[in-house]
Amino acid sequence: MRIDFTSSQRTSLGVEWELELVDLDTRQLTGASDAILAAISKDGDGEHPKAKHELLQSCIEVITGICQTVAEAKADLAATVDEVATAAAERNVGLMCSGTHPITDWSTQRITDNDRYMQLIERNQWMARQLQIFGVHVHCGIRSPHKAIPIVNALLAYLPHFLALSASSPYWIGSDTGLASYRSKIFEALPTAGLPYQLSGWDEFERYMALLIESHAIDSIREVWWDIRPHPNFGTVELRICDGLPTLDEIGCVAALAQCLVERFDRQIDNGYTLPEPRPWLVRENKWRAARYGLDAEIVIDNSGRLQPVKDAITDLVDDLLPIARKLDCAAELEAIPRLIDRGASYQRQRATAAENAGALEPVVDSLLAEMREGLSL
Repeated sequence: MRIDFTSSQRTSLGVEWELELVDLDTRQLTGASDAILAAISKDGDGEHPKAKHELLQSCIEVITGICQTVAEAKADLAATVDEVATAAAERNVGLMCSGTHPITDWSTQRITDNDRYMQLIERNQWMARQLQIFGVHVHCGIRSPHKAIPIVNALLAYLPHFLALSASSPYWIGSDTGLASYRSKIFEALPTAGLPYQLSGWDEFERYMALLIESHAIDSIREVWWDIRPHPNFGTVELRICDGLPTLDEIGCVAALAQCLVERFDRQIDNGYTLPEPRPWLVRENKWRAARYGLDAEIVIDNSGRLQPVKDAITDLVDDLLPIARKLDCAAELEAIPRLIDRGASYQRQRATAAENAGALEPVVDSLLAEMREGLSL
């Protein structure tokens, strides 16, 4: 099976932001996507170039075009979110983004009327029905399909960095799960989601995709939802590990980190280097630690079991990538990462709000709505 790859000329950038639609009276998720998308579409048919339906009618995904810088991607997102927010406000609906909604029960949510989503539910049943989860996906362009798998494999060492920074799903249907990112564990329930297989190269990727299709495990490669995956149509490596983020500044942080890492790996391949590939046990263990402990995790940094606080690993990485960030014009966004760590990731801020309100979670929803509103200015 041949899979064509639309190579990029440089490490371009694209971002997808899954927005929760919230009834401002009840603070519950509400199925308003059809009405909002119809309102902002050119012909009232619900088709918008940068705002899309998602599995649940209580979600709208906002996407950028092909961007060259993080600042461009943030501005692109802000313009579309402004359209969505205006139409939502007219229906008493607010926007927020977190890995999970703190209080809404997934069983109350309506599925979007779309053949692809209906097939997903039919195949996976409750595992798919429970996907009341929201994320941020970052696409980074690469210059050759033969670089895709080595870069995916090398990026696996940085999964805990991205997950700890973005973790925003401590609550599930009104209860504290004890995890920083419950979303990441829910998504793993799907048979083709979670950690990618560490393949040897593009040829093996093509053979594996062919096997999945021939065995009816999937209908197309779009149904392989790995935490990091090649996206052949876009010519990118796509990082899907991040929980939903409530502000543009936080999106800028993870986008800058992703773009700089991919650019570094792309250059290293050009210079004849063989990219490092972490052991599968280490990748799995570190993902769990980041999901459980977030920014308080200690991650395994080598095969002898040596540990390092993930906060230190992230700040060391920021310092290491700054020369690349300056060339990519995203140094300001990369340098904002230590300030985000000092402020606290979203899961930490959510728990602090709950503690200030005797454990009530409605104020957590209010705080996430406020962060979205206040964080949209550039």
